[in-house]
Amino acid sequence: MNIQTLCVCGAGTMGSGIAQAAAQSGIYTLLFDLNEEVLEKAEAAIYKNLSSLVEKQKISAEQQQQILGNIVFTNDLHQCLADVFIEAIIEKPEAKIALFNQLAEINHSEVIFASNTSSLSITQLQQQIMQPSRVAGLHFFNPATIMKLVEVVKGEQTNDKVIEQLVSLVQQMKKVPVVCKDAPGFIVNRVARPYYIEALRLVEEGMADYSTIDALMEASGFKMGPFKLMDLIGNDINYAVSCSVYEQLDKPERLKPSFIQKEKVETGKLGRKSGEGYYKY
Repeated sequence: MNIQTLCVCGAGTMGSGIAQAAAQSGIYTLLFDLNEEVLEKAEAAIYKNLSSLVEKQKISAEQQQQILGNIVFTNDLHQCLADVFIEAIIEKPEAKIALFNQLAEINHSEVIFASNTSSLSITQLQQQIMQPSRVAGLHFFNPATIMKLVEVVKGEQTNDKVIEQLVSLVQQMKKVPVVCKDAPGFIVNRVARPYYIEALRLVEEGMADYSTIDALMEASGFKMGPFKLMDLIGNDINYAVSCSVYEQLDKPERLKPSFIQKEKVETGKLGRKSGEGYYKY
């Protein structure tokens, strides 16, 4: 199948970033969200990002207009006709399943459904989605316009050809695809759990504060300390991934989610997007 049109569902930070990256690569892209206000914020953010690239002379004003011309913003599900769908909506399986099944009813039978989930099982999702062989994971990382790595996740029923097509799409977006089997946390989030959880454990035990740990890790070569990174990702998302990996791996003590992060989520201190997390913004 020749992929000509991509539809990104969910116009939050991740979804709008994926849409911008696709449009910058010359792919005709639909960005869908039911919330008109979220769509307007996404459009403004993409315009601002591209304007910044023009100011830095990384793209021309003409290229900016071409990229903006590659994106259509819509809150009408029936306008969502594409070859590949990438969902970046709320991290709840029932919402993702319902969305893909609605899209399956109005699209052709060869359409590919890719979930940007960072913690849910692709195999379990595809069991309840029409044409499960067309379902896979396509996990981008924040900020999606900059981060090169993309995990291409193969569920138990995913067709090999679908994986090949998604790898090709990721390469077309000038990113680096890594194919992996469906497993708790896939590769990156499985490896990254100790980075977050051990840092939180040090604070729990009174060994150091947030800024000290961040400064030490950055001085050691990390581009961003664990607490700055959790604030960027969102404590709600990061905590949900920690809980999911913990549960799926049969609750190993070393990966037990932190009560500090749980409290942040419960009090709405989600990080940059809420104005406060481990730091104030």
